[in-house]
Amino acid sequence: MVKIYKKSNYNYDVIVVGAGHAGCEAGLACARLGLKTLILTINLDKIALMPCNPSIGGVGKTQLVLELDAMGGEMAKNTDKTAIQVRMLNRSKGPAVRGLRAQIDKKEYEAEMKKTIENTENLTLRQGTVDNILIENKRVKGLTIESGLKFLSESVIITSGTFLRGRIIIGAKDYMAGRMGEYPAMNLTENLKRLGFKMDRFQTATPPRVDKRSIDFSKLEILPGEDLPVSFSFWDEDKIFDNVPSFLTYTNEKTHTYIRENIGQSPIKSGMINTHGPRHCPSIDRKVINYEHKARHPVFIEPEGKLSNESYLQGLTTSMPAMIQQHMVNTVPGLEKAKIVRPGYAVEYDYLIPNQLKHTLESKIIDNLFFAGQIVGTSGYEEAAAQGFVAGVNAAQNIKGRASFILKRDECYIGVLIDDLITKDLYEPYRMYTSRSEYRLILRPDNADIRLAGYGYEIGLIKEKQYKKVLDKIELIENYTKLLHRQKINPGTKINRILKESGTPQIEGPTSMYKLLKRPEINISALIENLTGDNGVDMKILEQVEINVKYKGYIDREFGKIQRLQNIENFSIIKEIDYYKVKGLTFEAMEKLSSIRPETLGQASRIAGISPADISVLMVFLKNK
Repeated sequence: MVKIYKKSNYNYDVIVVGAGHAGCEAGLACARLGLKTLILTINLDKIALMPCNPSIGGVGKTQLVLELDAMGGEMAKNTDKTAIQVRMLNRSKGPAVRGLRAQIDKKEYEAEMKKTIENTENLTLRQGTVDNILIENKRVKGLTIESGLKFLSESVIITSGTFLRGRIIIGAKDYMAGRMGEYPAMNLTENLKRLGFKMDRFQTATPPRVDKRSIDFSKLEILPGEDLPVSFSFWDEDKIFDNVPSFLTYTNEKTHTYIRENIGQSPIKSGMINTHGPRHCPSIDRKVINYEHKARHPVFIEPEGKLSNESYLQGLTTSMPAMIQQHMVNTVPGLEKAKIVRPGYAVEYDYLIPNQLKHTLESKIIDNLFFAGQIVGTSGYEEAAAQGFVAGVNAAQNIKGRASFILKRDECYIGVLIDDLITKDLYEPYRMYTSRSEYRLILRPDNADIRLAGYGYEIGLIKEKQYKKVLDKIELIENYTKLLHRQKINPGTKINRILKESGTPQIEGPTSMYKLLKRPEINISALIENLTGDNGVDMKILEQVEINVKYKGYIDREFGKIQRLQNIENFSIIKEIDYYKVKGLTFEAMEKLSSIRPETLGQASRIAGISPADISVLMVFLKNK
């Protein structure tokens, strides 16, 4: 037991460990809710750093950013300040799988986030490496840093990223570092283990960066951004962003032959790396091994900033020796003379097995100790930011004596993310995909404000004026839907010309605009403008109306599924239950339930190895109790 001294010059309500994307959102949420908050970070010059691709959003990730924004988070606002290119992904597909993606000016993003933090009331930013969490009676009381200073607090949120015993690997060389050129945190892992936490190791990697002045752009395919009037944040005005282009090239047989000839020097072959990395982002050496018959792999050359000469080679992730990386890059068309300015590398790090957390991201064994970001096994800036926000809000709720803030998987992608982390086994760093959500048609990017702004307003992070804007939007959607039902269209030259041009059958009798809009070929903007003369309506409102009309059957089906599952989702499980004494459970179920300690039957049903029969047995047992 660590002895706690009551007198200290450093007293806070909340201390956040780390200033990556999770730490920034956690600290801002706590401070904006009126708590005296400290963010401790190893390097004050690396706030909200993007060590991999400097981009925000994408399919599945956009939902996380917009949900965070709808409740009062900062990532979307900072993206609007610093984006240098935007694109809409999956435009030709359904609304549930579309995603806005922004290429970011890396240094500007860091500077803007640091500026926001330093100008937020109640928030202090300080440099220091944490080595010890202070506990008294199974409740967090503060921490110490390696310089010997002690800080007391009511709550601690650990968002340490890849820094816990971080190890950089390039070829046969390795050294301890949290990221390239940054000191690791060497002592905190052992402290957490002594407190009773189970830890494991993951790894991730990044590609080399090259000097854009050494690239032959004449051999590359240009990938410009789109001149879309958009914004990531619901609270910002739409605008057309800068359009700094990306470029596309491909590896070839020469590249693959060179990699095969030197594959023995790849850390994944030599044994230098034996931990799991993200399957969704394999290294080029692993791609050549796994897809030996594939003739080429895409390489996206993306800018790191408006004023930077560094270009990011997405698709060439590797931790091969530096000289081999240089020769490999030079086999790619357009990169024959490209000069590497930063080599690619892999980083191994400790993470906390996340089933030791509640859905609030609070530890199950130490009160008011929270974890968020890569330390709980995720990969990605957006996933980290979402968790940081949830941890920050719940730290504030605990201190204020308010109810826990728990997002369910039928409410948002953030709920899916946290529920998956806690109930499913992790074999690799977790990344969000739209396929992970069984309710993705309801949890679309376009309606995140409608779904979640009420939570932000209730918590205190969304202002009344902002919330009224959302309520007005809901009312407009309802009014336009009613208008479509009421407005009848009679057969005539004008309407039949529109229908013919749209490639859909003409009408022979009076038909409602609602019924016409259900046809896949009909666009609502054409209906409104041509048939009512109203072309001044907000397109975002019309898009919501159109989606609700066209997909009504599918949406109703998902809501019906949610309703049917509410019984087990809301069926609470008592904490003290001894699963080994529940007759009828399989031994695997006893083990898994004892380890994870789900809070509801719904959570228990999603644990790998738990069968429907186990859930039935558990339900009967709990009802009898």
